[in-house]
Amino acid sequence: METRDYIEKENRYGAHNYHPLPVVLERGEGIFVWDVEGRRYFDFLAAYSAVNQGHCHPKLVKALIEQAGKLALTSRAFYNNTLGEWEELMTRQFGYDKMLPMNSGAEADETALKLIRKWGYKVKGIPKNEARIVVCDGNFHGRTITIVSMSSDPDSYSDYGPFTPGFVNIPYNDIEALDRELQHPNTAGFLVEPIQAEAGVYVPKDGYLRKAAGLCKKYNVLFVADEVQTGLCRTGKMLACDHEEVRPDILVLGKAISGGMLPVSCVLADDEIMLTIKPGEHGSTYGGNPIAAKVAIAAMEVLIDEKLADNATRIGKIFRDEMKAFNSPLIAEVRGKGLLNAIQINPLEGKKAWDLCLLMKEHGVLAKPTHEHTIRFTPPLIITEAQMIEAIGLIQESMKEFI
Repeated sequence: METRDYIEKENRYGAHNYHPLPVVLERGEGIFVWDVEGRRYFDFLAAYSAVNQGHCHPKLVKALIEQAGKLALTSRAFYNNTLGEWEELMTRQFGYDKMLPMNSGAEADETALKLIRKWGYKVKGIPKNEARIVVCDGNFHGRTITIVSMSSDPDSYSDYGPFTPGFVNIPYNDIEALDRELQHPNTAGFLVEPIQAEAGVYVPKDGYLRKAAGLCKKYNVLFVADEVQTGLCRTGKMLACDHEEVRPDILVLGKAISGGMLPVSCVLADDEIMLTIKPGEHGSTYGGNPIAAKVAIAAMEVLIDEKLADNATRIGKIFRDEMKAFNSPLIAEVRGKGLLNAIQINPLEGKKAWDLCLLMKEHGVLAKPTHEHTIRFTPPLIITEAQMIEAIGLIQESMKEFI
């Protein structure tokens, strides 16, 4: 079978809820992936930042294989001998009393929403069914019915109503708007991405997160950080909130928590919040399974031992500096933090970011548009300076040819 055969098979038998680049991958190692014809590419998406540790990191593969040969799944009907170890590691690493394991980022965000409401009713004393959660325009927290109920993107919410009530949307990076909404006595939580990645890698102004957390404390509202994509060294710190020394009341993690080996996510909070949920009130058959626990432990060790936050800071600056210095009428803006970056494209003669991504693929770099004229660049955090310089050269060559 050739590339077109695999693509035709997916189109024939699979749902059309994605629009992939026309490349069929069969192998990955480090920052590279290979297609079915054997061609090598720089992976500058890293599965939307799930593969921070690089493709098929040997330590993660070893943990996966060893645990899969012992015990894969028990459900939470029983204890297993790996979950507590993972919970201890995560609570100590991030400084919380408790961790609740799930699978996907969307599930973790749903867990956070339930915790916000439970806390609002049980602790803050909000009248039943009147809790409000403040969110930001441009947010992306997943694709469940409840999560798209808070979306401002028509592609996410169109034709999925009726929607879950209880959300209040405000502009991102607007402290005054947040202050007004937090004053409402029924406001239970503020859910925010420290950097809006899916929206196009929008970095808030310095001090925004710190001021937002301060306002939440002032009005007795939970500050909830969705770090599914921004967390785990992607922005040059273990958490994006760490840039402003902000400790969320509820922390949501996913994606790179397993280094791309399998779906794993979790929520961290202190007892006052986490223990509002009692046995039988929330859970997941696969959440906290032995394989997930062992792989997640190994994934955290790789992030720390290989100093991937430091590497993200250093190599990310090289990317932004080189692309800003590249004199091209195609580039409207370069923005980001660490190795979470984006280039805003000036549309030329009807061409869009998608067209440039197709050309970059031909030059050996895989990236994907987020919205019409923005390309997100998020390579694995293990990328070296020499590899980044080579990849930048290919991106710039593509841009020259594009014009």
